[in-house]
Amino acid sequence: MKRTISILFFLAVSLQSWSQELLTLENCYQLLTVNYPLVKQHALLESQNALELDIINTGKLPQISLDAQASYLSDVTEIPLPNTGVEPPNNDQYRVTLFVNQLIYNGGAIQANSQVKLAQLKTQQKQLEVSLYQLKQRINQLYFSILLHNESLDLLNSKKNQLESKLKEVKSGIEYGIILPASDKIIEAEILKIKQQNSDIVNSKKVFIETLSSYIGKTLSDETSFEKPQITSNLSPTLQRPELELFQLKKDEIESQKLLIQKNTMPKLIGFASGGYGNPGLNMLDNSFQPFYTVGAKLNWTVFDWNANKKKRESLLINKDMVDNEAEIFQLNTNIELNKYESEIAKITETLAIDSEIIALRKDVLQVTESQLRNGVITTSTYITELTNFYEAENLFSTHNIQLELAKANYNSTQGN
Repeated sequence: MKRTISILFFLAVSLQSWSQELLTLENCYQLLTVNYPLVKQHALLESQNALELDIINTGKLPQISLDAQASYLSDVTEIPLPNTGVEPPNNDQYRVTLFVNQLIYNGGAIQANSQVKLAQLKTQQKQLEVSLYQLKQRINQLYFSILLHNESLDLLNSKKNQLESKLKEVKSGIEYGIILPASDKIIEAEILKIKQQNSDIVNSKKVFIETLSSYIGKTLSDETSFEKPQITSNLSPTLQRPELELFQLKKDEIESQKLLIQKNTMPKLIGFASGGYGNPGLNMLDNSFQPFYTVGAKLNWTVFDWNANKKKRESLLINKDMVDNEAEIFQLNTNIELNKYESEIAKITETLAIDSEIIALRKDVLQVTESQLRNGVITTSTYITELTNFYEAENLFSTHNIQLELAKANYNSTQGN
C-alpha cells in the first residue's frame, strides 16, 4: 500500500513539473534557430549547390553526342571522264556519326566557376542567418509581453485577495453598525470588475503565447512558466551583427566573379574525335557503306571582345562599392537605434526610482485609509480608490521594470550580443 502511494505521489509530482515547464528567453532564441521554417532552407541550399557543382564539373568529362542523318541530293558531283570506272555517288546518302570532345585546358575556368557557386552558397546561408537573427526582437516583444501579462495577473490576484479579506471586515462592520449599509456591495462589484479584467488579460496572454509558440516551433500552454531574465547590457557602439559578415561575403563573391571573368578570357584547348559509318564515307569516290573516323585538337581564343570583359569587371567594382555603401548605411542606422535604446534604458531606470517612492507613499496612505474604514470614518468607495491607486503604482513599477529588461534585450540584439 505504501509502495502504491509513493508511486502515485511521484507521478503527481512529475505531472506537475511537466505541466509547469520552465521556458527562458535564451531557450526561445535557440528554438527559433532550430524550428523556424526558414531553417529548412539551409539543407535545400546545400543540396542545390551540390547539384550545381556536379553540373559544372561535367565540363571536365568527355562530351559525347550521336548524329544520324539520311538525305536525298538532287544532284551529285560527277567526274566527266569516260571509261574511268568511277561511279558517281548515290543521290540518297546515309551517315551515323559519334562525336567525342574532351576539354584539355581552359585556364582554370571550371574551378573558378565552382568557387563562385561556393561563394554564393555562403552568402545565401548567411542571409538566412541574418533573417533569423532579425526575428530576435520579435521574440523579445512577445516574451516580455507575456511577462507583463503575468505581472498584471499577479497584481490583480493580490488586489482581489485583499478585497475579499476586506469584504469580511466590512460585512462585520455593517452588522455592528460601524460601516454604512451596502458598502459590501461596492467591494463585491470591484471584485467582479477584477474578474472581468483578469479574463481580458488571460485571453490577450493566450494570443501572445500561441504566436510565440509558432515562432519557436514548441507547444506552449497557460501552464508554461516564463522565467523573468535579468539582462546585462554592455553599452558600447561595437557591433557584432551577422549582417557585417554578410557584407563581407558579398564582397568575396564579387571577387570570385572577377576571377571567373579573368579565367574566361584564357584560351581553350579541346581534343576531339569522331567515328561513324555511312554511304559514302570520307572517300566520296567510294559509292558504298564505309566506316570512318577523325581525330584532332582545336584551340579557341577570343583575341578581341570589344572590351566586354573589361566592362564586366567595372560593373563588379560598382557592385562592390554598393555593398560598402550598404554596410555604411547599416552601421549608421544600427548606431542610431542603439542610441535610442540607451536613452530608453536611462529614462526607465530613472522612472523606476520615482515609482519606488510613489509606491511607498501610496502604501502609507492605504494603511491610513484601512484604519479609517474599520472605524467608519471614510466610505468604502474612498478606500477602493486608494487601493486602486496603490495597485496602479505597483503595476506601473512592474511595467517599467519589464520595459527596462525589454530595452536591454533589444539593445543586445541590436548590438549583436
